[in-house]
Amino acid sequence: MNQETAEAEVQLANPVRNFSARLSPTPHGARQARLLTVRQLRDWGLPLDPAQHVVAELAANAATHGRVPGRDFRLTLYVVGGTLRIEVTDTCGDRLPLPQHPSADAESGRGLLLVEALTDRWGVARGPRPRKTIWAELVLDLAPEPGNPDSGARGAFSQEPRR
Repeated sequence: MNQETAEAEVQLANPVRNFSARLSPTPHGARQARLLTVRQLRDWGLPLDPAQHVVAELAANAATHGRVPGRDFRLTLYVVGGTLRIEVTDTCGDRLPLPQHPSADAESGRGLLLVEALTDRWGVARGPRPRKTIWAELVLDLAPEPGNPDSGARGAFSQEPRR
């Protein structure tokens, strides 16, 4: 089987999947984002970690730093090919996130450092005004294990070095 045929079979076995929900910009909404992510990943047969931790951090940031009274934030999950993409969109586009290196005794400020450590890629997309989307991607390991043709099709997150 050539590489092109193998890639086509992986794409057929792993169709595009997506999920989206609007949530209140509150601690309850952030918790709901994580719980909905867990449910959706289980439905898709994907591992929960590290995706649930990434969603927890991004949703907490949306509820804390991106909160505008009366405006919800949106959680979106996509699986396309071999990548899980997590997006959290809020309506505070004038406040872009910056990873910080807090002091050792600081009780907060490490969320984006965790996102950076747990994901293969992450970033920020502006617009349309007044929105911003913080996105993160996790590469799925879709290659079957030797001797087990069913492994990999459900997907596990790769442990490859970040790009």
